Amino acid sequence: MGDVRRRSAVAIGVTSLVAPLALTLGATPAQAASCTASKGPYQKQVEKFLGRPVDGKQSSADCKAIRAFQTKHGIKPDIGYAGPVTWGVMNLMNKQKAVGKKPNKAGTCPTNKGRIACVNLTLQLSWIQDGKKLVYGPVPVRTGRNGYETRTGLKKVYWRNIDHVSTIYDVPMPYSQFFDGGQAFHSAGVSMWNPPGSHGCVNMTKATAKKYWSLLKKGDDVYVYGRKPGT
Repeated sequence: MGDVRRRSAVAIGVTSLVAPLALTLGATPAQAASCTASKGPYQKQVEKFLGRPVDGKQSSADCKAIRAFQTKHGIKPDIGYAGPVTWGVMNLMNKQKAVGKKPNKAGTCPTNKGRIACVNLTLQLSWIQDGKKLVYGPVPVRTGRNGYETRTGLKKVYWRNIDHVSTIYDVPMPYSQFFDGGQAFHSAGVSMWNPPGSHGCVNMTKATAKKYWSLLKKGDDVYVYGRKPGT
């Protein structure tokens, strides 16, 4: 009996050493959530958007395509489920594309201010115009999420800082052009369709932020209108 107890104690001791050693050496962590076999409520719409066969049934190929889209745009969980957030992003993309080169067709952004940067929160689009002439855009942007909405109204660029770093969130904000308190146009290293949105700033791709930097100056007008979906 004594030998059995000693062997058991040794075995337990070895096991207790092996477990942390395995973690130290990089044992395989729990696998990420697998691709779902369940169809979502927007299955057909998502299939059509992605150019998949529109049958309303979830296939492994459907799931792979949906998941790739979700991963690219930071939609969580990225398990290939055709849910409301995924379809919401795709539907917004469709609406943005339909605008074409006439973002101010309704004349909502003022045309009597000379050069002005316009931001349509509803469509998550921005552009620069001079009178009725389109100077640049429209381009997709990422504005404030629920609780941190980008404020609407007529404003002016009052401060520019090409290498700004947020003192609140401690994150870089390249090509910052402030137009309302701490809210600014600036480059952001995420997809412009990444939900739920910014903390109030108008996020842009680096290429767009650089273009805005070259086209705008201190004192130029900015007009923000509409309402971001989900706010």
